[in-house]
Amino acid sequence: MPIFEFGSGGLAAAESTSFEGERLQERRDIQSALRERIDAIDSNLMVLAEEFSDWQDSSRRIDLLCLDANANLVVVELKRTEDGGHMELQAIRYAAMVSSMNFDQAVDTLARWRNRGEPDTDQARLDVLSFLGWDEPDEDSFAQETRIVLVAADFGKELTTSVMWLRDRGVDVRCVRLKPYRLSDGRVLLDIQQLIPLPEAADFQTKLGVKKLAERKNRAERHELRFRFWQSILGRARESTDLHANRSPGDGNWISGATGRAGFDLSYVTRQRDSQVELWIHNDKEAFRQLSADREAIETEFGAPLEWMDVEGKGARVRFVVDGGYRSPEEEWPRIHEELIDAMIRLDRAMRRRVHAIRP
Repeated sequence: MPIFEFGSGGLAAAESTSFEGERLQERRDIQSALRERIDAIDSNLMVLAEEFSDWQDSSRRIDLLCLDANANLVVVELKRTEDGGHMELQAIRYAAMVSSMNFDQAVDTLARWRNRGEPDTDQARLDVLSFLGWDEPDEDSFAQETRIVLVAADFGKELTTSVMWLRDRGVDVRCVRLKPYRLSDGRVLLDIQQLIPLPEAADFQTKLGVKKLAERKNRAERHELRFRFWQSILGRARESTDLHANRSPGDGNWISGATGRAGFDLSYVTRQRDSQVELWIHNDKEAFRQLSADREAIETEFGAPLEWMDVEGKGARVRFVVDGGYRSPEEEWPRIHEELIDAMIRLDRAMRRRVHAIRP
């Protein structure tokens, strides 16, 4: 949308231009201007250094290294191009390299940027503390996160897709567009807009991001617990039976084993608070009917009642449930595993010959 100048003759559209067309250089003009007015892109930033490169074995430079009011480090990467290039990749690398900076290093960085020959670390320390509203340094709260702000004339679809993907995974990356306009008298205006996230949606997206991160963390924890649950039970089971000897632990909620007849599986299943052994019958109602007709004999041989379930549109299962699942205290796992292994051996003994005797 164009910018209009309101004059005596009404509205006059300002001419859209480009940094190249105005002969404005990335470092000499744009970067230096933002360095002096960093609040133009974020009102809660303090510049710690320009062209920061204080690391070993690398000549790479951060355009502007900043600190925000929450004591997070902020990498500001600039491009005057209209697609942003691959600036997000550069910025991620820079953020990783600077993420270990502590409070004293930040103070030293600011002091040396202001005067490399005679750095005044005392004044820099006071200025950083004042900006953060601290009476003294708090290392536990300093640089807990490293944010990224990408500033460019515009952003291509590949870049914005990458940024949205990173944000969805908890990385605080923002895109700020700088759009120059020329007025009739030769003056150049700069329209500065945060595109990602949209300011009016930022709070909602932050809450959504926190929720997604919590869900992702819970999912990762769940997968790790189930993997260890299966690793333990498969190791124990091999001491008593070869039913699942060729199976490897995974992070799913079941481990299946063969009965020697296609369409019939003997499986371990675990949930958060209970587990089960089951014979799963793949979409064969007649097989389920024939087994059900022999239910009393099967349960007698198994040694306990079984649950017989017709799962509409999928198949059927005959199962035995054990108290305790993968979220049970780990000191209870040996008992749970022993009960499951014993139940699996008894279920196999009661079912295998009957499964092979089922008439098509």
